[in-house]
Amino acid sequence: MVDSKQQWKAWIYLAPAIVLLLVFTVWPIINTVRMAFLENYSGLETVGGATFQFNAQNFVKVVKYKYFINCLKNTVLLCVLTVPISTMLALLIAVGLNSIKPLQKTLQTIFFLPYVTNSIAIGMVFAAMFNMVGINIGAPGQNIVSAGIINNLLGVFGAKPVNWINAGSGYFQNIVVMTVYIVWNALPFKILILLGGLQSINKQYYDAAHVDGASRSRIFWRITVPLLSPMLAYVIITGFIGGFKEYTSIVGIFGEKMGPADDAGRLNTMVGFIYDALSTNKQGRASAAALILFGIILVVTLINLRVSKKRVHY
Repeated sequence: MVDSKQQWKAWIYLAPAIVLLLVFTVWPIINTVRMAFLENYSGLETVGGATFQFNAQNFVKVVKYKYFINCLKNTVLLCVLTVPISTMLALLIAVGLNSIKPLQKTLQTIFFLPYVTNSIAIGMVFAAMFNMVGINIGAPGQNIVSAGIINNLLGVFGAKPVNWINAGSGYFQNIVVMTVYIVWNALPFKILILLGGLQSINKQYYDAAHVDGASRSRIFWRITVPLLSPMLAYVIITGFIGGFKEYTSIVGIFGEKMGPADDAGRLNTMVGFIYDALSTNKQGRASAAALILFGIILVVTLINLRVSKKRVHY
């Protein structure tokens, strides 16, 4: 404990961090709420002396905007698909890493590399892997297709090339590509958390289970999963929070158009919707969309926390 007479020194040490938090965190939050309730708020018009009515019309316009439902649908769909898949894969990989000793540290480093790599750069690599370019040469109607790695692998098994991300591709193919990328990109952090939880489990539980003759599957579901439930709840909650903020991965693969060349905006998300509003100097609409997204994330998080109280074993 710090002596009450010396607390002023502690406040001096904390002052720079507190000032930075107030300027770059607290004030932007307060200002976002303020702008969300100023109808058609625009920073440029404010400089010119314009005034704006205080009401909830920005929220109404966001909900009525023709692309809002599409952005919300894409965001929710990607969350529902990627969070369970990435969590289960991360759990299986973490159990596998925890069970081996040779090269364990090396494999941990390899699995963690995507977490420290730029998302846009990774997205460009995935775009090249799923890319397919058709070039007509020679005789009329002759078409030579330059396929990416994924289509080349499919060709090994006798499957025809699939148009994953180019013009003319389908929504299903686009979602498959995004799901694969987001799951792959989310694995490192989840593996790290779950592996740390596995290594902290008391080995006596497993020794007792082996003495009783329990099978591996029974040990996994009756010992490993219950004792890992706090970490699982954490990665699921943070996974949904991150999933609802998905944006850079789609830009990395499809570019700023957020979709194939012939259908721009097809895969736009809620965060993309906010950036689009900001780019057109509609800060009021962007702030309202940000608050709507915050409300959705808050509701989903509270539901997860409520479920965790019944399922998590501390």
